[in-house]
Amino acid sequence: MAIDITALFKISYGLYVVTSNDGTRHNGLIVNTVTQTTNTPNRVAVAINKANYSHDVIKNTGIMNVCCLTTEAPFSVFQNFGFRSGKDCDKFADTPFWTSENGLAVPSQYINSFMSLKVESYVDMDTHGMFICTLTEASVINNIPSMTYSYYFDNVKPQPQPQKKKGFVCKICGYVYEGETLPEDFICPLCKHGAEDFEEIK
Repeated sequence: MAIDITALFKISYGLYVVTSNDGTRHNGLIVNTVTQTTNTPNRVAVAINKANYSHDVIKNTGIMNVCCLTTEAPFSVFQNFGFRSGKDCDKFADTPFWTSENGLAVPSQYINSFMSLKVESYVDMDTHGMFICTLTEASVINNIPSMTYSYYFDNVKPQPQPQKKKGFVCKICGYVYEGETLPEDFICPLCKHGAEDFEEIK
């Protein structure tokens, strides 16, 4: 039976900044895989790519904050938190923030709510790890609509510029791979998505 991978793009996702702290500095990354799984007790599942530095930090510390981005978030927010590693830079160096009761950062701009989570269990999902968490603190900051994946693609992410060179462009972040063919096992160096999320530059 044929599998049209673009069917997965129809699943509705939100976009979030997940913050943590490695004991030296605050860190954060962009995720779209946050789900409330139960409400008695309140449990939230967060899946994070193992290639991301935050994955190991959260696995070691057992806590994180999930901050819900609004439709006012500019592309620079995604560049800062999504396209570089907290292992190599301080993502909060130029980002105003405050800290919640668990001591983790909450960005002061472009979010409408946040949730502090304590990891209760971990599920190994090959390329990703899923953290099953309980809620320890939560607050609504404003009523600006939440950023969805589709809103990000349609209104925030810059559209790829016409390229004369032969290559493939990542549909997630716009990274361009130059070459005649794209290796089947290629992983985008910016957003960590695989070859299936690239399209040939026409």
